[in-house]
Formats: sequence, C-alpha cells, structure tokens
Amino acid sequence: MNIIVLMLDSLRQDHVSYYGWEGCPIETPNIDAVAAEAVVFDNVYPEGLPTIPVRTDLMTGQSSLTNRTWQELVATDVTAAQILSKEGYLTAMVADTYHLFKPNMNFHNGFDAFHWIRGAEYDSVSRAPMEHLKLEDHITDRMPKTWHESVRKVLRNLDGRTAPEDFPCWQTVDKALEVLRHARQDKRKLFLWLDTFQPHEPWCPPAKFDTFGDPDYAGPKVVMPPGGLASTWADENVSARTRSLYAGEAAYTDHCMGRLLDGMREMGYFDDSLIVILSDHGHPLADHGKFLKGGDRLYSELLKVPFVMRLPRGEHGGRRVQTLGRFPDLLPTMLDVAGLGAAGMSMAGRSLKPVIEGQDVTLYPATVSGFFPTTMRCIRTQQHSLFLGAEGDTDELYDLQADPRERSNIIAEAGDVAAEMVKLIPSIYLGQARAPRGVQGTMEVAHTSLE
Repeated sequence: MNIIVLMLDSLRQDHVSYYGWEGCPIETPNIDAVAAEAVVFDNVYPEGLPTIPVRTDLMTGQSSLTNRTWQELVATDVTAAQILSKEGYLTAMVADTYHLFKPNMNFHNGFDAFHWIRGAEYDSVSRAPMEHLKLEDHITDRMPKTWHESVRKVLRNLDGRTAPEDFPCWQTVDKALEVLRHARQDKRKLFLWLDTFQPHEPWCPPAKFDTFGDPDYAGPKVVMPPGGLASTWADENVSARTRSLYAGEAAYTDHCMGRLLDGMREMGYFDDSLIVILSDHGHPLADHGKFLKGGDRLYSELLKVPFVMRLPRGEHGGRRVQTLGRFPDLLPTMLDVAGLGAAGMSMAGRSLKPVIEGQDVTLYPATVSGFFPTTMRCIRTQQHSLFLGAEGDTDELYDLQADPRERSNIIAEAGDVAAEMVKLIPSIYLGQARAPRGVQGTMEVAHTSLE
C-alpha cells in the first residue's frame, strides 16, 4: 500500500464544500470527489500550533504542546519517513512550505528524495525591484507603518506572477507528478508527503479564481493583513474583500489538487494507496475580530480543518465520523492501515483505524489545542468548545452543535459544563490547574459578526 499525504496549509474546514458549512463561499469539487470515497473526520484537531509544531506532531506521532516550541527536528526525533524507509518504502517530500527547508530545520530527514519549490510568502528568491505591483495598492491608510515592509516583501515574491502556473502550488504539483511517475518504475511502495503553503497568506489568487468579491469594490487589495483588530486598520468593505481573496486562494488550491489527483488516477494510485488530505490549521478572517493566527483565536475558524482518509479503491469510504481525534494520531493510523501498527507503539497518538473500519469507539473524552508556551488553551468535546483565555479574561464556552460559529458565550449559565471539561484534560497541558473564569474579566475578545 502506498501512502500519500496532501498537506494544504491554512485551509479552513468551512471552505471545503463537502463539509457542508452554511455560508461556504466556494466549491471544492476535487477535494470533494476524494472525500465522497473516503472516511471524513469532522473533529480531528491540531494540538500544538502553528505550522512547525503541527508538522512535528503529524510526522512523529508525538505531542509538542507541553514542551516544544517552533523548532527544528532533532536527532532523536523519529519521523514517518525514517520508519517507512526501514519498512522498504521509497520516501519523497515535495514542498513549497518554506519553513520546512530553512537551514537546519531537518524536515527532509529520512526522505530518499526531497524537492523544494521556492517563492512562497517571505521566501525571497529575487531582490529585484518590483515592476508590476505597488505597495500603496495593498495597504490601508490606517495600517501600521511597521507592517509595510512585510507587505513589500511578499509583493516582491508575487510581482509578475499572474497565470495559475506561475505560483508555487502549481509548481509543487508539477514536481509531485514527476515523482509519482518515477515511483511507478520502482518496485518499492511509495510514501509521498506533498506540502503546499497555499491557501496561506499572502492571498493573491490568479485572476481566474479571484471571483468571490464585490465586482464594484475599488479599495486596496490587502493580500497580507496585519494581525490586530481588523477594525483598527480596515472597514468592513476592506475586510470583506480580504476574505474574498482567501476564498480565491482556497478555490485555486483545490484546482491544483485536481491536477494532481487526475494524474494519480491515470497512474493507478487510487487503486493501491492510502490518500490523506488535511490542513495544519485554519485561518481567522476577522470571524472574532482579527485576521491571522494567534493564541487568543482558538476558535473553529482556526481549529476546524479537513481531515480526509481514502483507502485503496475507496474501502470503508462514504462516511462522516464525529469521533474526536488529535494530530499525533495521523502517523500511528497510517502505519496501522498499512499493516505496520506495531511501529506506532511508542507514540503519543493512537490509531484511528478502528474508527475507519466503522467501530463505535471513543478514543478521547476531549482534545486540547494551543500555542506553546502560552497558557491559553481550547478544550473540545464533540458538543462543546471551552476557550481558557489569558489571565484576567473571561473564559468562553460554546455549544458547537447549536452555535458552530461560536457567537454566543454560554459560560455564565453553563459553568458546570466548563468545570467538567477542564477535568478531562491533564493539568500538564493547561500550565496549571484552575477553574474556568465565568465572571466578567478585565478584557473581552472583540467579536465581529460576518452575518
């Protein structure tokens, strides 16, 4: 059995149309087609955030939230590539997620082949002056001056990229198809990890996919929003346009995956491969007042991601499951499905194979997510989300079934539910054991409705 992982950075679950979220602005027909033949998980959550801790958890089956920040893989880390190489797999990574290939990060460790596609976000490949884009067209008058240089850096990478094939995601798919073709000539099973940074910001989709905004909008095209309260640098028209750019990126990413998936079908990989489609995290779009990631934004727009597992020939497919899972579960699950379950014995994650096969099992009473070393955490059950905020803040409790967008904080009337949820998570994850704060704190998270 081949194992093929498609990591799509910053893709929100509510921007994958198969999941059926109300208000989903786009269609994702290519991901949807795989999902229709797969086991689709609604509630598999990242644990340690963001980009690098997530991939550490996924690639090692271990948990980083209690003891590990954004850092390189070290010599004692045992990765999926190393394990599968010893089991006779040809291992390959193709990535434009440039954090993975910064000096000494070591995320290519154990792979027989690795290919880096340059030019995403701040991964500067040229210092030439911009010829086509202008900074003033991509900032607002109220945007912090300190942010201008960040915008200028990403614009330099985007300058001259217009057609779909000009962007790193397309080029990553091209290289992955090449790897897949070559692997068919090898007698070994293949483990491929494709890692594209899209739809991560900057959000500048090709014109063909930039169709989700108001056609009469004439303001700045904010491809790289700052992370503070959106109301301090943008009005609602600017925020709506920025959200439309993210939607265009998500649609473009799905289109690129369609090219890859079509090639995989033609080469026969759908017959003999476990195919995993997932994201590392979602992305706040001012759903609760702010763009970009942060420890104070542990809501569904950040934590709810696609997690799709299609077995060879679609075995066990066509099912949605609500079972709670954690990102460290990915590696032991892949090994178990491939008949190598014993290789996951030492891992913090647990195999989801019984769930894939339709067994009614509960692996965890709750999950926990956060950024090390902050103390802010989100505890989730299938029904509730409890956000434990910073010192002095009121904590927040939401009924995810009645209020999936987390608009109504019910901690004042359901403090007993919050208290029981805290007991479900070992205190080592929470920094210190404490009761939820259900009274007015010194600050509140600003909420900005999109409805």
